[in-house]
Amino acid sequence: MTTPETVSREVVVGIEQGLHARPADLVAREARKWQSRIELVAERQRADGKSILDLLTLAAESGTRLVVEATGPDAREAVEAIGGLFDRNFTEQT
Repeated sequence: MTTPETVSREVVVGIEQGLHARPADLVAREARKWQSRIELVAERQRADGKSILDLLTLAAESGTRLVVEATGPDAREAVEAIGGLFDRNFTEQT
């Protein structure tokens, strides 16, 4: 049995209000689309990427560096999708 792949990438909270309810909801919705276990890490604190409440406990303000970490069969795609939300500052894709 092979060990599931873990993929991570650093993101920066670029929106002025920080990682508040709306972007946390978008992250959790995106994370729930993937089979992999997804966590966001801020210094020593880890949050389940599929839980809005868990994400809000990070209290990530604008400029906070987070690591998106995924472990599982679709980890790479999940990290790219969630990283893209941060890259676009949670605006809709055009």
